[in-house]
Amino acid sequence: MAKFLRHLFVCTNERAADDARGSCSARGSLEVASALKEEVHACGLKRIVRVNKAGCLDQCARGVTVVVYPEAVWYGGVTVADVHEIVQRHLRDGQVVERLVIPDSELTGKEPGPAGTRGASGR
Repeated sequence: MAKFLRHLFVCTNERAADDARGSCSARGSLEVASALKEEVHACGLKRIVRVNKAGCLDQCARGVTVVVYPEAVWYGGVTVADVHEIVQRHLRDGQVVERLVIPDSELTGKEPGPAGTRGASGR
């Protein structure tokens, strides 16, 4: 069976309107996900690149958040206006759209402990 060349996850998490972190949904993530799917199909990348809606990607303050695998490139503040550039430059031509990248040092993940074990928090 063929594998996807790239896989995109678009955060569509929704939080209460008064949550200080905000949410990707409130920033238009459903529209971004829909536009990405349309653009991917229009560029002939259907079944080569897969766009999926995802729950929380833990980058709430940077939404709309999109992560592209296998490169593990995290984009933040993505709008519908950015979709064409992401599809053309990154998905088609393999060039990261640097102006949208969330630097690794600003991601909210945690490095695994020794030999991939869980960190001190047990999470």
